[in-house]
Amino acid sequence: MTPKYRSEHDSMGELKVPVDALYQAQTQRAVNNFKISSLTMPSRFITALAHIKRAAAKVNHQLGYLDAKTSSAIAKACSEIIAGEHLEHFPVDVFQTGSGTSTNMNANEVIATRATALLGAKVHPNDQVNLGQSSNDVIPTTIHVSSAIAIEQELLPALDHLAEVIAAKMELVGELVKTGRTHLMDAMPVTFAQSMSAWHTQIVAARAHISQSAAALLQLAQGGTAVGTGINADPNFAAHFAKEISKQTGVDFTAAENLFFHISTQDTVVAVSGQLKTAAVALMKIANDLRWMNSGPLGGLAEIELEALQPGSSIMPGKVNPVIPEATTMAAAQVIGNDTSITIAGQSGNFELNVMLPVIAYNILQSIELLSNSSIALADKAIASFKVSEENLTRSLAKNPILVTALNPIIGYEKAAQIAKKAYAEKRAILDVAAAETDIPYEDLLQLLDPKKLTQGGILN
Repeated sequence: MTPKYRSEHDSMGELKVPVDALYQAQTQRAVNNFKISSLTMPSRFITALAHIKRAAAKVNHQLGYLDAKTSSAIAKACSEIIAGEHLEHFPVDVFQTGSGTSTNMNANEVIATRATALLGAKVHPNDQVNLGQSSNDVIPTTIHVSSAIAIEQELLPALDHLAEVIAAKMELVGELVKTGRTHLMDAMPVTFAQSMSAWHTQIVAARAHISQSAAALLQLAQGGTAVGTGINADPNFAAHFAKEISKQTGVDFTAAENLFFHISTQDTVVAVSGQLKTAAVALMKIANDLRWMNSGPLGGLAEIELEALQPGSSIMPGKVNPVIPEATTMAAAQVIGNDTSITIAGQSGNFELNVMLPVIAYNILQSIELLSNSSIALADKAIASFKVSEENLTRSLAKNPILVTALNPIIGYEKAAQIAKKAYAEKRAILDVAAAETDIPYEDLLQLLDPKKLTQGGILN
């Protein structure tokens, strides 16, 4: 009968590990101890960690601490993980030791097992894979590397795409005039271009602020080891490491100016998360505007018609819901919640080490993913494809008594208010009531109350 388990040992003794697992004793202890959730570290985090281990192995060879064959075997094992292999062998719960030691050792063990197989000789997870490193500098470095790459490769392009789609839609429908709304109540008219320009600026500004704050992620804690002093690491390790991982990833990382800062705090990630939250707020505003404009089709505003993507009800035939804006608002809510978790976790920098690193890593990467994917979905499946209901826009504008605001300089606020109230009460077009209640010639009223002209601001006379 094939055995289900094998025996492994570490400094605390022996225990059983699944026979096919690439990890060893310390990972198994973490699996046994941390049965907190079904959440494990994101694959992007694991692949960034493999990048770090590969860079460290190469630098340790360059500095004379690892022989060429061992360094090569470790690097090849890391390359397999970077390529997406062996990810099922990273089972440790997000809610684990606050330094992320269990995840660091999980990587060390998986890499050591594979390197041993490739080399045909024992490779030790601590003495060789983790050489010149500590969980206390590896995990903060992995947070920075994984977040920087995700922002550069996924989020910024997604926000650029969303801004471009909004701009293109403004070109298509921008001249159309709609009822403006403040407090969700009818207000002076605006063009689609004017209204959507706020969306565009929100996204462009959010992108700029994220990019600016993310620049600080390029400084890495690696080389500080346990407390920032660099104990057990070559004095040249940090600089060599930054150069090597920059070459591997194509991102220009540097050794941190102050290693103590980057190990004991997560202020940089807290700042980045704050900008991600701002982007989430922008997406929620845009999504909710779309939902309101799409409301109806008979009892709502019905100014636009979103693309029909799926049936909207299990009981009401023909119902179609604004599913992409709804999904976007939920993603935005999650990002806002993640920011709160990251903020609280960022406060847990006790003396020389932050001890909530895994949950910071999980939440910042999830926020980047949610913002990236919902930006693309909102652009392609809502904004690019919505249709404008011009008939409904015109009908709404004609009945909007707030247009009388344009007559304030001529007849005064109180008289204008009387006309507005009468138009409301009698459900008549404001043009007709103004013609009956003032001595302004009808042709002049047509010009004064023209919704298109009213979108241009200034005093009309």
